[in-house]
Amino acid sequence: MADGQRRVLVVDDEPTIAESVAARLRAEGFEVEIAADGPSAVAAAAARRPDLVVLDVMLPGFDGLEVCRRIQADRPVPVLMLTARDEETDLLVGLAVGADDYLTKPFSIRELAARVHALLRRAGRAEQLDGHRIVLADLEIDVVERRVHRGGDEVHLTPTEFQLLVHLAGRPRAVLPRERLLAEVWGWGEAASTRTVDSHVKALRRKLGADLIRTVHGVGYALEVPR
Repeated sequence: MADGQRRVLVVDDEPTIAESVAARLRAEGFEVEIAADGPSAVAAAAARRPDLVVLDVMLPGFDGLEVCRRIQADRPVPVLMLTARDEETDLLVGLAVGADDYLTKPFSIRELAARVHALLRRAGRAEQLDGHRIVLADLEIDVVERRVHRGGDEVHLTPTEFQLLVHLAGRPRAVLPRERLLAEVWGWGEAASTRTVDSHVKALRRKLGADLIRTVHGVGYALEVPR
């Protein structure tokens, strides 16, 4: 691998899709490896240590949700999940097991490449956060070690969930519009869907408690802490 070249693992059992995605990402300057089933995907992630994983939900061996669980248990890595379904429950399950973003099939290869770049930029910004701890009531965020505790219990967050939480915690009680969160956390423009923000907020509530993030209908979200 050339110095500074990012490595992407593409996991899909449909050769046409996998090769199309790989070809586009290689053209964008990435080193790409392909896996076609659950077991080989987990093995490739452990052996190759990719910077990002593009992961189909429906796979032979075991599905993409289980692949995501196992990959994230080994080390945090950004995951872009591909799904043929657009049900909110399926998307939330994917976020709960460690996916950072998702695309519903059929998708544009150009959009997928843009999402990959955005995820890697976001991961890079998270690594560059100034070292400090944020303590708000019983919520503790260690930015250096990327650990989150609530009520003394450690909570595992995906890289995107962590950055979203840090962003909200940096302005406690302030209402941040969905569009602003998309721009500042995801790096997306106004045309992007705010549903991504809503899904990640739901995942944070499930992991950290429904009382932590307040919805301001028609506007956005605020992190609530006792005064």
